[in-house]
Order: sequence, then C-alpha cells, then structure tokens
Amino acid sequence: MTVEFSIPIRIYYEDTDAGGVVYYGNYLRFMERCRTEWLRHIGFDVRDVTERFGVIFAVHSADIHYLKPARLSDLLSVSMSVEKCGRVSIAVKQEVRRQGELLSQGGVKLAMLDANCLRPQPIPSEILEGINTWKMP
Repeated sequence: MTVEFSIPIRIYYEDTDAGGVVYYGNYLRFMERCRTEWLRHIGFDVRDVTERFGVIFAVHSADIHYLKPARLSDLLSVSMSVEKCGRVSIAVKQEVRRQGELLSQGGVKLAMLDANCLRPQPIPSEILEGINTWKMP
C-alpha cells in the first residue's frame, strides 16, 4: 500500500496567464511546496536539514504530464508518495487534482547533496527513519 501526503493550494492571479489558466511552470512549484510540507510532516524543516546535517535535497529530474488546466480560484489538492528511497536519492510520484479530477501528474527524483560542494551524499539515517516510518501503512 502506498501512503500519500497532500496539501491544498488555492489558485491566485499570480499563478495564471492572461487567460486565467495556471501557467505550466507553476505546477512544479506546487509540487515543490508539497514535498517541503511532507518533509516538515515527517519531522524535518528544510532549513534544519541543511543546518543540522549539512545536506540539501536537489531535484535531479522531473517528468510531468499536463492533462487538464487549473484556473483562477480553483482549490487544488497536490499530493506525493514515495516510490523508491535509495542511499542517496528519493523518487516520488506527484499528482495535482481539483475535486478528485486529475489535472497533472509526474515523477520527481531528488538527490541528496553536500550543501557546500554539491556532491552526492548518503541520506542521513534520521531522515531515512522518518521516511520509512511514514511509508508504513
């Protein structure tokens, strides 16, 4: 069973183009917010990860599919689930929905990097424990 985490996001003028449709790049921003809130949910603020462990999560790759447009004033649900967690990377599946209707979906691979030299580093054991505890149904 896959455990999913989600957050609500309201669409404002700043998120849309001249036609009132959400600009395609903003879906990646919404997904980033969801991942950041998930990390906080499992006990790690983004700043704490850098200050405490000297590492950062960086997007290695993203694959996103746009199925239907979101529009001004829509209330969206942005979700994520961990697909795979390795020694230095995490692969997540993400979806953007409006009242259950799938608007966008994608996969994001995150790499753990040393905050100073930006080289791959093992994910700290405390963070791995948080991820593994969260993934349990």
